[in-house]
Amino acid sequence: MLEAVRDRARPYFDDASPAHDWHHVQRVDTLAETLVDRQPEPVDERVIRLAVALHDIGRSREDRGEIDDHATWGMREGGRILRECGAATETVERVQHCIHAHRYSNDIEPATLEAKLVSDADNLDALGAVGIARVFAYGGEIGDPIHDPARPVAADDTDAGATQYNHVHKKILDLPARMYTAVGRDLAADRAGFVRDYLERFEGEVTGEQ
Repeated sequence: MLEAVRDRARPYFDDASPAHDWHHVQRVDTLAETLVDRQPEPVDERVIRLAVALHDIGRSREDRGEIDDHATWGMREGGRILRECGAATETVERVQHCIHAHRYSNDIEPATLEAKLVSDADNLDALGAVGIARVFAYGGEIGDPIHDPARPVAADDTDAGATQYNHVHKKILDLPARMYTAVGRDLAADRAGFVRDYLERFEGEVTGEQ
């Protein structure tokens, strides 16, 4: 069933931005495998990997302004795909919860260990070297400036950051605190350390000191 669901999910990413394309899904799937392998408690890996395949199928629609919330839309569309692929009702419901609860900006708390692991895997892909690349890829696509000395982080009252540099400070470095599992927190701490090192170098170059 997993391969059938992946085959159904992949066309939803044909026009996806680099920050949320099928490669993102593949990285999250790999991260989910790592988290499952290191997770001491038993989990339903099939639910996790089905949810990963479907978690961003609505992202391109949201980016185009066709829907308000890709997680809510993806939960419904993902449920339809799962049912058409023969998934049992319980599986559909558990996967739908993972999809609905994965979004960083939603206030929906994952109620199952599977949903927590999907959320952690997705957030991990927003950290580290890959996370930095995704910030600048997405920021460039929507036209946000990389950095503006006139908009320091401390004076930036926007939620997501007025520049890509500010976004890293305001959102990305907040992700380790949003991890739900111990193994997720361990990986997030390492990746966040890389982000801090990068920001230190970035600041040195912007000021001309390096």
